[in-house]
Amino acid sequence: MVRPRLWRRSDSGRTALGSQADRATFRALHNASLASPALRAGLTADSAERSLGHLRALLGTPAAALTDTSGVLAWDGSGQHHVDDVPRFLPDLVDTGRTRVADLACQRARCEVRQVVLAPLVVEQTIVGALVVGAAYATGGLIRAADEVALWVSGQLELAQLDASRTQLMEAEVRALRAQISPHFIYNSLGAIASFVRTDPDRARELLLEFADFTRYSFRRHGEYTTLAEELRSVERYLLLEQARFGDRLQVTLRIAPEVLPVAVPFLCIQPLVENAVRHGLEASADKEDGVGRLSILARDLDQECVIEVEDDGTGEDPERVRRALAGDASMDSVGLGNVDARLRNAYGDDYGLVVETAPGAGTKVIVRVPKFAPGVAART
Repeated sequence: MVRPRLWRRSDSGRTALGSQADRATFRALHNASLASPALRAGLTADSAERSLGHLRALLGTPAAALTDTSGVLAWDGSGQHHVDDVPRFLPDLVDTGRTRVADLACQRARCEVRQVVLAPLVVEQTIVGALVVGAAYATGGLIRAADEVALWVSGQLELAQLDASRTQLMEAEVRALRAQISPHFIYNSLGAIASFVRTDPDRARELLLEFADFTRYSFRRHGEYTTLAEELRSVERYLLLEQARFGDRLQVTLRIAPEVLPVAVPFLCIQPLVENAVRHGLEASADKEDGVGRLSILARDLDQECVIEVEDDGTGEDPERVRRALAGDASMDSVGLGNVDARLRNAYGDDYGLVVETAPGAGTKVIVRVPKFAPGVAART
């Protein structure tokens, strides 16, 4: 029995596709893959310009264009003089939502484009534009091909919109987290700085610079990820300001493995955990014999993962209340736990949410696990 072979070895020693149909399939997939990155940026003049050559190669036609609902965004191939003819066909396309063939009544004897097929581009059940395919004559096969390619382009544009919605959601979540940064911390930090102006001007100046750097980092607008090194640097500034207020009542231990400092983490994912730990640790310190609240921050290398632990020896918490905080219950007295948990899960999957170990009177440990490398996760500066 002879088995069909998809791949064969060419005389030059290279692997080649076995049949003409195989090669045509490969070319179609290759052109689609080349067009996809531009379309994932949305339907704009720039994305249309960058993707259109690949779409025309995919269709094998003399001309192709992409439009929005009012006019041509880009045209590729022959028949450029028909750009101004296309907009008059768009209102009917938008009204009916159906592919249509239009005659161009071209007076140029050698023009390759006598008819155009206009196939709608649909994103979330709304027509956003059209794929226009130009040829001497619109055959049934060409109309079907235009429909299929328009459907694929619509899918890429929907993915672009989902990406944009996801980015907007993440930005909204970070804005919400910034809003939760305690105004009391800001006022009290400035008050502590002011108290040193006369007694220790050099320290007041240093603290003011630390405060400026902390707020600059917290309210920056440079991407949703940062490095663990940058995040911990901001945490250190926060702790310096808190220690200026509380002095020896707050003791901090940091143990950070240098290997994990370059790891990309969601922006503002550690600072809220530290703020909770400081607050809870200091709440319990008044009842302690030495009056000290203790906080430890550990970051270690664990094979393919980085593990960060934030622990306090404070009052602890009812586990049920922690579950409610992680679920996003705004009534819980917890700075951003639900927000941080949701962003970690969104970035890395449900296996990477926060783990909280606590009980009344037993202190609290919050554990963050992040993969060292994850698709689509990269720190931006």
